[in-house]
Amino acid sequence: MKEKLYIALSALVLLCGCSEKILPIRGVKSTATTQVESIEAPLLMAQDTIVPQDIEDTEEVIAVQHTSIPEEWTKIEDDSLVVLESMSGELDSLLNSWYANTYLMVDTTCTASATNPVFSDTVYTERLANLPCIVPMVYNQPVRNHIDRYAKQLRHQVSYMLGMMEYYEPLIEQALDVHGVPNELKYLPVVESALNPVAVSRVGATGLWQFMYTTGKLYGLKQNSLVDDRRDPVKATWAAAKHLRDLYNRFGAWDLAIAAYNCGSGNVNKAIYRSGGKTNFWDIYWFLPRETRGYVPAFIAATYIMTYHAEHGICPMESKLPMVTDTIMINRLLHFDQIVAVCDIDIETLRGLNPQYKENVIPGKFQPNSLRLPENKIRDFILSGDSIYNYEREKYFSEEKVKILKNQATNTGFIYHKIRSGETLSTIARRYHVTINELKRWNGLSSSRIVAGKRLKIYPR
Repeated sequence: MKEKLYIALSALVLLCGCSEKILPIRGVKSTATTQVESIEAPLLMAQDTIVPQDIEDTEEVIAVQHTSIPEEWTKIEDDSLVVLESMSGELDSLLNSWYANTYLMVDTTCTASATNPVFSDTVYTERLANLPCIVPMVYNQPVRNHIDRYAKQLRHQVSYMLGMMEYYEPLIEQALDVHGVPNELKYLPVVESALNPVAVSRVGATGLWQFMYTTGKLYGLKQNSLVDDRRDPVKATWAAAKHLRDLYNRFGAWDLAIAAYNCGSGNVNKAIYRSGGKTNFWDIYWFLPRETRGYVPAFIAATYIMTYHAEHGICPMESKLPMVTDTIMINRLLHFDQIVAVCDIDIETLRGLNPQYKENVIPGKFQPNSLRLPENKIRDFILSGDSIYNYEREKYFSEEKVKILKNQATNTGFIYHKIRSGETLSTIARRYHVTINELKRWNGLSSSRIVAGKRLKIYPR
């Protein structure tokens, strides 16, 4: 039976125009073959695994050999790489404290090692080659440097990210699959934000996928003083999947799409031109911005460490967030405290499931907004009827407060801040999560001096 199946599949591949030899291998399962469109079929056949669906009594699966990786890619060495913000010690400290303590707990059934085991370059190369990925898993010095950083200095951060991935992985995989994005790109938020949905970079990129203000707007992510959809794991993930697909359609290669996600299409186009028209990340490597040169290696390293964490003695933390949730559309004003009081739900769980609400207010009166709740609380919410909206309503939504909220919720661009006595650019910048230089640029200020009573134009995050 196996021999007949092997002959049939060999003939099928030849008919499809693929000349690669088919080899039986053990223990490797396919990623979803529906995640790429027909234009990508040759690439899928060259790198992915075909699982026989009509065989129940065998462990064998049949795969096409991986496309060989050019030797010059593996020999790249670069000592000028910068440490990406998501891999900095400052972020690791943040995760160690509030976010990890709030939404994660230690898995007492797993025994972690204090130090990182030593492996040869051959082991790393073979492990990466065994990953069922469409993006070429190249192993070289830049990739090794990032693997070492994850496996040594950032061991606790990796443990955190493994715990958060337990919660985020299903929703990320669904969006990637619908848009035909390779499954391994689910690890891109590891590089972008260390899987922190409320992360804000030095330049204002926000959320799991670190959308900038203008890119978020381009992909339909609502941003105002009350709601920031860049922090919504579901909406931001679907926007990121569409963005990545658009970048792939533009460049025709997933590694270039990943690079463009980091530095923009313009910089990738410049690198292609300066390289003489080459269209692979490693061929245009030295023509890219320094941060982007380290970005794709960091992605490969993240894919590696999230897959082979056990081999490095790293234990996943366990997520405290409920795995089974559902959403309700809200078309009235609602405060988190009202939900907590009536539905008896923990406030931190509510915030963890709905990080897009910056002030704990759902402004459904002005535009319908979604509320994500644990599945076992959905019934309580529905049965509460008007009582949940009427609970201490005057305290949360007085007539004056509603006017302010309307202005905040319906503003889709900039807002005006009236300067009060004693305020400085520094205090105002902190309040709106922007920088002093941005305040100066938006308002044409040459110095940090401001006058009480005047107004400042602000693009809040």
